[in-house]
Amino acid sequence: MSNITQLLEQAGEPDANSQLFELVYSELRQLAAACMRTERPDHTLQPTALVNEAYLRLVGGEGVSWQGRAHFFGAAGRVMRRILVDHARARNSAKRGGIREKLELLDNMATSEHGPETLLAVDAALEGLGRIDPRCVRVVELLFFAGMSQEEAAEVMGVSVKTLKRDWQFARVWMERQLRPGKDPA
Repeated sequence: MSNITQLLEQAGEPDANSQLFELVYSELRQLAAACMRTERPDHTLQPTALVNEAYLRLVGGEGVSWQGRAHFFGAAGRVMRRILVDHARARNSAKRGGIREKLELLDNMATSEHGPETLLAVDAALEGLGRIDPRCVRVVELLFFAGMSQEEAAEVMGVSVKTLKRDWQFARVWMERQLRPGKDPA
Protein backbone atom coordinates (compact mmCIF):
# COMPACT_ATOMS: atom_id res chain seq x y z
CA MET A 1 0.00 0.00 0.00
CA SER A 2 2.95 2.32 0.50
CA ASN A 3 3.48 2.21 -3.30
CA ILE A 4 0.00 3.65 -3.79
CA THR A 5 0.70 6.45 -1.31
CA GLN A 6 4.02 7.25 -3.01
CA LEU A 7 2.40 7.30 -6.44
CA LEU A 8 -0.44 9.49 -5.16
CA GLU A 9 2.18 12.02 -4.07
CA GLN A 10 3.52 11.99 -7.64
CA ALA A 11 0.06 12.22 -9.26
CA GLY A 12 0.12 14.22 -12.45
CA GLU A 13 3.34 12.71 -13.73
CA PRO A 14 2.60 10.37 -16.68
CA ASP A 15 4.66 7.42 -15.39
CA ALA A 16 3.20 7.74 -11.90
CA ASN A 17 -0.37 7.92 -13.27
CA SER A 18 -0.02 4.73 -15.32
CA GLN A 19 1.63 2.84 -12.44
CA LEU A 20 -1.03 4.12 -10.04
CA PHE A 21 -3.80 2.97 -12.39
CA GLU A 22 -2.35 -0.55 -12.48
CA LEU A 23 -2.20 -0.68 -8.67
CA VAL A 24 -5.67 0.73 -7.95
CA TYR A 25 -7.62 -0.67 -10.90
CA SER A 26 -8.93 -3.81 -9.18
CA GLU A 27 -10.10 -1.86 -6.11
CA LEU A 28 -11.70 0.83 -8.29
CA ARG A 29 -13.41 -1.95 -10.26
CA GLN A 30 -14.85 -3.38 -7.02
CA LEU A 31 -15.98 0.09 -6.00
CA ALA A 32 -17.64 0.59 -9.40
CA ALA A 33 -19.33 -2.80 -9.16
CA ALA A 34 -20.70 -1.83 -5.73
CA CYS A 35 -22.02 1.44 -7.17
CA MET A 36 -23.58 -0.37 -10.12
CA ARG A 37 -25.38 -2.93 -7.93
CA THR A 38 -27.96 -0.26 -7.10
CA GLU A 39 -28.55 0.49 -10.80
CA ARG A 40 -31.00 -1.14 -13.16
CA PRO A 41 -29.78 -4.31 -14.95
CA ASP A 42 -29.95 -2.74 -18.43
CA HIS A 43 -27.86 0.28 -17.45
CA THR A 44 -25.84 1.51 -20.44
CA LEU A 45 -22.85 2.47 -18.32
CA GLN A 46 -20.65 -0.50 -17.43
CA PRO A 47 -18.34 -0.74 -14.38
CA THR A 48 -15.22 -0.60 -16.57
CA ALA A 49 -16.37 2.65 -18.18
CA LEU A 50 -17.25 4.01 -14.74
CA VAL A 51 -13.73 3.17 -13.47
CA ASN A 52 -12.07 4.79 -16.48
CA GLU A 53 -14.15 7.97 -16.29
CA ALA A 54 -13.68 8.25 -12.52
CA TYR A 55 -9.92 7.73 -12.77
CA LEU A 56 -9.60 10.38 -15.45
CA ARG A 57 -11.52 12.85 -13.30
CA LEU A 58 -9.44 11.99 -10.24
CA VAL A 59 -5.98 12.36 -11.75
CA GLY A 60 -6.67 14.39 -14.88
CA GLY A 61 -7.80 17.63 -13.30
CA GLU A 62 -6.09 20.22 -11.18
CA GLY A 63 -3.31 18.94 -8.97
CA VAL A 64 -5.00 17.40 -5.96
CA SER A 65 -2.94 16.90 -2.85
CA TRP A 66 -3.88 13.34 -1.91
CA GLN A 67 -3.71 12.64 1.81
CA GLY A 68 -3.24 8.93 1.27
CA ARG A 69 -4.99 5.84 0.03
CA ALA A 70 -8.18 6.32 2.07
CA HIS A 71 -8.59 9.89 0.78
CA PHE A 72 -8.16 8.70 -2.82
CA PHE A 73 -10.73 5.89 -2.56
CA GLY A 74 -13.18 8.10 -0.68
CA ALA A 75 -12.93 10.65 -3.48
CA ALA A 76 -13.32 7.86 -6.04
CA GLY A 77 -16.65 6.84 -4.50
CA ARG A 78 -17.87 10.43 -4.60
CA VAL A 79 -16.77 10.86 -8.23
CA MET A 80 -18.51 7.63 -9.24
CA ARG A 81 -21.71 8.87 -7.63
CA ARG A 82 -21.47 12.13 -9.60
CA ILE A 83 -20.91 10.22 -12.85
CA LEU A 84 -23.96 8.01 -12.23
CA VAL A 85 -26.10 11.04 -11.34
CA ASP A 86 -24.92 12.92 -14.43
CA HIS A 87 -25.68 9.84 -16.53
CA ALA A 88 -29.17 9.58 -15.04
CA ARG A 89 -29.80 13.29 -15.67
CA ALA A 90 -28.75 12.95 -19.28
CA ARG A 91 -30.98 9.90 -19.73
CA ASN A 92 -33.94 11.69 -18.16
CA SER A 93 -33.47 15.03 -19.88
CA ALA A 94 -36.43 14.29 -22.15
CA LYS A 95 -38.58 12.88 -19.36
CA ARG A 96 -40.31 15.15 -16.88
CA GLY A 97 -42.68 14.53 -14.02
CA GLY A 98 -41.70 10.93 -13.26
CA ILE A 99 -43.23 9.19 -10.26
CA ARG A 100 -40.93 9.13 -7.26
CA GLU A 101 -40.49 5.77 -5.56
CA LYS A 102 -39.96 5.34 -1.85
CA LEU A 103 -36.40 4.24 -1.34
CA GLU A 104 -35.29 2.81 1.97
CA LEU A 105 -31.60 3.28 2.61
CA LEU A 106 -30.76 0.04 4.30
CA ASP A 107 -27.25 -1.11 5.15
CA ASN A 108 -27.57 -4.11 2.85
CA MET A 109 -29.48 -2.50 -0.01
CA ALA A 110 -28.16 -4.00 -3.23
CA THR A 111 -31.08 -3.92 -5.60
CA SER A 112 -31.11 -2.93 -9.23
CA GLU A 113 -34.85 -2.30 -9.48
CA HIS A 114 -34.58 1.47 -9.00
CA GLY A 115 -34.48 3.57 -12.16
CA PRO A 116 -32.76 6.85 -12.96
CA GLU A 117 -35.66 8.83 -11.49
CA THR A 118 -34.88 7.32 -8.10
CA LEU A 119 -31.17 8.11 -8.40
CA LEU A 120 -32.04 11.72 -9.24
CA ALA A 121 -34.43 11.89 -6.28
CA VAL A 122 -31.71 10.48 -4.00
CA ASP A 123 -29.25 13.06 -5.34
CA ALA A 124 -31.71 15.91 -4.73
CA ALA A 125 -32.37 14.63 -1.21
CA LEU A 126 -28.62 14.38 -0.58
CA GLU A 127 -28.21 18.00 -1.65
CA GLY A 128 -30.88 18.95 0.90
CA LEU A 129 -29.19 16.86 3.57
CA GLY A 130 -25.89 18.55 2.70
CA ARG A 131 -27.37 21.90 3.67
CA ILE A 132 -28.18 20.44 7.11
CA ASP A 133 -25.22 18.15 7.74
CA PRO A 134 -22.51 17.70 5.06
CA ARG A 135 -20.80 14.97 7.09
CA CYS A 136 -23.95 12.82 6.86
CA VAL A 137 -23.85 13.16 3.07
CA ARG A 138 -20.30 11.85 3.11
CA VAL A 139 -21.45 8.88 5.21
CA VAL A 140 -24.18 8.05 2.66
CA GLU A 141 -21.71 8.37 -0.21
CA LEU A 142 -19.24 5.99 1.39
CA LEU A 143 -21.68 3.40 2.73
CA PHE A 144 -24.43 3.48 0.12
CA PHE A 145 -22.69 4.46 -3.12
CA ALA A 146 -19.13 3.27 -2.51
CA GLY A 147 -20.17 0.12 -0.65
CA MET A 148 -17.60 0.57 2.12
CA SER A 149 -17.97 -1.07 5.49
CA GLN A 150 -18.69 1.16 8.46
CA GLU A 151 -15.15 0.64 9.71
CA GLU A 152 -13.64 1.61 6.34
CA ALA A 153 -15.86 4.67 6.04
CA ALA A 154 -15.02 5.79 9.57
CA GLU A 155 -11.32 5.52 8.74
CA VAL A 156 -11.73 7.53 5.53
CA MET A 157 -13.68 10.22 7.38
CA GLY A 158 -11.42 10.28 10.42
CA VAL A 159 -14.27 9.67 12.88
CA SER A 160 -15.08 6.87 15.28
CA VAL A 161 -17.31 4.01 14.15
CA LYS A 162 -19.81 5.07 16.82
CA THR A 163 -20.01 8.60 15.35
CA LEU A 164 -20.36 7.19 11.86
CA LYS A 165 -23.21 4.92 12.96
CA ARG A 166 -25.05 7.89 14.51
CA ASP A 167 -24.60 9.91 11.33
CA TRP A 168 -25.74 6.94 9.21
CA GLN A 169 -28.88 6.49 11.33
CA PHE A 170 -29.74 10.19 11.06
CA ALA A 171 -29.06 10.21 7.30
CA ARG A 172 -31.19 7.12 6.67
CA VAL A 173 -34.17 8.48 8.58
CA TRP A 174 -33.86 11.92 6.99
CA MET A 175 -33.47 10.49 3.47
CA GLU A 176 -36.38 8.07 3.88
CA ARG A 177 -38.64 10.97 4.95
CA GLN A 178 -37.52 13.03 1.97
CA LEU A 179 -38.10 10.19 -0.48
CA ARG A 180 -41.65 9.40 0.55
CA PRO A 181 -43.93 9.28 -2.50
CA GLY A 182 -45.38 12.69 -3.27
CA LYS A 183 -42.81 14.65 -1.23
CA ASP A 184 -40.31 16.90 -2.96
CA PRO A 185 -36.75 16.62 -1.57
CA ALA A 186 -35.72 19.59 0.58
